[in-house]
Amino acid sequence: MNIVIPRWVAAIVSLAATVVALAEGGDDFKLEVVTDDVPSARQMAQTASGILFVGSFRAGRVYAVVPAAGAEAEVVTVAAGLTLPSGVALKGGDLYVAALDRVLRYPNIEATYRDRPTPQIVTDALPDETHHGWKYLSVGPDGHLYVPVGAPCNICESADARFASILRMHPDTGETTVYAAGVRNSVGMAWHPETGELWFSDNGRDWLGDDLPPEEINRVQKPGAHYGYPYIHGDDIADPEFGAGHDPADYVVPEVAIQAHSAALGIAFYTGDQFPTEWQGALFIAEHGSWNRSSKVGYRVSVVRFDGATPRYAPFLDVWLEDEKATARPNDVLVARDGTLLISDDLGGRIFRVTHQPDG
Repeated sequence: MNIVIPRWVAAIVSLAATVVALAEGGDDFKLEVVTDDVPSARQMAQTASGILFVGSFRAGRVYAVVPAAGAEAEVVTVAAGLTLPSGVALKGGDLYVAALDRVLRYPNIEATYRDRPTPQIVTDALPDETHHGWKYLSVGPDGHLYVPVGAPCNICESADARFASILRMHPDTGETTVYAAGVRNSVGMAWHPETGELWFSDNGRDWLGDDLPPEEINRVQKPGAHYGYPYIHGDDIADPEFGAGHDPADYVVPEVAIQAHSAALGIAFYTGDQFPTEWQGALFIAEHGSWNRSSKVGYRVSVVRFDGATPRYAPFLDVWLEDEKATARPNDVLVARDGTLLISDDLGGRIFRVTHQPDG
């Protein structure tokens, strides 16, 4: 089921809500802007009380978006002067922030976020290459942190095995092991609500044309497995520079392939109860959008449904690209505590909210 929304929704810059409708089934949704005051908004994490913490990219800041009944949300700067603090996660009341080569912990964050708290250093020994250097954070069912480290290039081999990987990190000592190898640039992870397996997005290499290689949604069934980069892309596409002598059968193939250059970033399984029951377990994907394709793609939120023999991928919100002009770049998706879907936009500094609008 695809969402069809009038193109004028792309011009939303206020807090006014817009009702949108599914093309099939007649189920209505509402799209609104929670705030447009979070520059370079990247990953999001929400506390039980509803405070939304948001990392940033070029802004170098971490924000708290504080809900206010009947009023515009308040935005508070929690930390400033950091390098690429794009990743945020909550664990045991503490806020963890991934900022290029380090992971920081801000204890008891709900009590201290207004006071520019001093962080504790979990580690400051991650690779510090800025090419694909922004980090994402996730807390696994085992209580460890999971941190992707992107490749320091478009396509290359690296002596440091931490590059092009997802690391499993002890949240107290910062000690890491490679949990998934051959991962070029993942900026999105989610834990399957039933199996507990890690799923992650991965951006394909550039300069193989408009349609190769695909962006990937992958699943970790065996920790330490290799996902192909820089040798094999997608199911069986041998890299022209590094693919010779490598058998595609030696690498894990993606669960879902997405149009090349769409820049699939943040992902989230729907586990709330605000959307209709048929959306349970659907995987939402923030597609940041292309930067070097002859015609632009992405700049939307898509969804994968698992209600058949094979995963079914389709656009969900496709309102921010028209006539080669983008008005938003979705970066992360988060199922909020109230079951609504939040979307961060690092182009307009906005946090969007999608709610189900029942008939009547």
